[in-house]
Amino acid sequence: MFFYECKACYFSLDIKCAQLSSLFKFSQPFKHVIHKHPLTFIENPMTIKVLKRFNCFMCQEPFIDAIYICSSCPFIIHKKCLELPTKVNHPSHRIHSLFLNYSNSDCFCNLCQKEHSGYFYCCSLCHFNVNVRCSLLMSIVEDKKSHQHPFSLLWRQGSFICDACDTEGNYISYICLTCNFIVHKDCIQLPRIIKFSRHDHCIFHKYFLEDLISYSCRKPGCNYVVHVNCVLEDDDLYKVIEDEKQWEELYEKSIQSSIISVIEVNEAGEATKIEHFSHQHCLVLADKIDEEIDRKCDGCMLSISTLFYYCSECPFFLHKTCAELPSIKFHWFRQAEATLIFEDYLLCFLCRQHFSGFVYQLREWFICIRCAKVADTIECEGHQHFLFYDFKCREKCNGCGNDCWHGAFRCGKCRFALDFRCLTLPHSALHKIDEHMLNLTYDDDKEQCYCDICEQERDPNFWYYSCSICNTSAHPKCVLGEFPFLKDGMKWPYVDHPHHHDLKFFRNVESYSKYSDCGKLCPEEIIKCEKPTCNYITHYHCP
Repeated sequence: MFFYECKACYFSLDIKCAQLSSLFKFSQPFKHVIHKHPLTFIENPMTIKVLKRFNCFMCQEPFIDAIYICSSCPFIIHKKCLELPTKVNHPSHRIHSLFLNYSNSDCFCNLCQKEHSGYFYCCSLCHFNVNVRCSLLMSIVEDKKSHQHPFSLLWRQGSFICDACDTEGNYISYICLTCNFIVHKDCIQLPRIIKFSRHDHCIFHKYFLEDLISYSCRKPGCNYVVHVNCVLEDDDLYKVIEDEKQWEELYEKSIQSSIISVIEVNEAGEATKIEHFSHQHCLVLADKIDEEIDRKCDGCMLSISTLFYYCSECPFFLHKTCAELPSIKFHWFRQAEATLIFEDYLLCFLCRQHFSGFVYQLREWFICIRCAKVADTIECEGHQHFLFYDFKCREKCNGCGNDCWHGAFRCGKCRFALDFRCLTLPHSALHKIDEHMLNLTYDDDKEQCYCDICEQERDPNFWYYSCSICNTSAHPKCVLGEFPFLKDGMKWPYVDHPHHHDLKFFRNVESYSKYSDCGKLCPEEIIKCEKPTCNYITHYHCP
């Protein structure tokens, strides 16, 4: 399992053969009752980089001193853990001795108040258990980066309020005798600098200075503050920063525009002609469209209404804001780099909408540009209070009534929740049922309502589109269609259809009356053969 390699010349050495080296001190393998294979002693594991990715089998702590390792399977254990006595007199339980035991199932530790599996010390008479990790706590901990004085371990049964995170603790605590501070064990070495996914800048913990229960931003003019526990509750949402300059370099990289080059600028310094990675031709800046048609931005698939770039050689349009999107973004949904790409057909992980255009790829997820632009704390026209994204929220969405399985934007003052799908609905849309623009509407005082498109009953508690002039109202899905954010003419990605040519997606097609497969009448969205001479059409639900 473990081996050394030289990446420059592809030289590899198995760990058994590495024992012949004089660089590390190895012992001859020996058998121990704790493990079925022979174990090898390594005096200084810090010189072996691969071991930094593992923790001790018994106490789950990293390796900083002597260890025993199995070369046949991934078993590694501290020397001090291997030599633990089977019986101890522990200061946390002075009335009886504690005996070393092992459990495959979770066992409650009376010191840290958490459940653990594996080795633990127990008193069967008092039903008192101590996880091995907690039994080996250091009596004095000193870390100048965290606090200028050492912390002393205090074995005291009873609750206390931690001076680092302002939450309650039980039993295990460390105290600074000089400053009269008391903290949890895990709060002694809180990271000094963190990049939190919900904020653009690094945030700092002011160790026991001023507001000691929070992280805050040091950028001039930025007053962002967040509780310690709110930052650290999810490992995917923060990254420990060793050097602030490291993050500043990444931040500068993240604000670089996706425009490849600027060819022309006007007197105001605006780029009037550009090259963009999403299109093969140059794009020109404009502020109005001469044609009286609803042109869509090819980046976000929303209507063109503000400054935009267009291609003079083919029908391609981008909002100015979409053209200037950063090529790399650190999205608040996860603390990781998201890369901007351009695709014909993908499914957004957040709003669950199929879409064409710009997408940020965040690890294995794809996030459409409409969702990527949404902040984690927002104001919404459909609600009077601020909404913030709660990863644990499992309420029903007030916009559509669907369950929010992966979190939602929640109100801190009342029971209001909103999913990404409803939050990113267009504020207005056109439909042939009405000559006017239909506006997204958030409540209806009527007791019984109907959709003017499908003529089915409509729940007045959920969002809908309406025209106040004509008194028209309709379901969002009936107005927008099944695929409101797909580009006309894009190649249909699914190949498991009975037709022998490739198919393309089209909307607003009125020259076809019935589907080739099922014989039903065509709605406004169809899948059609790409060959102009072939009249084959199908519905996305048809096999």
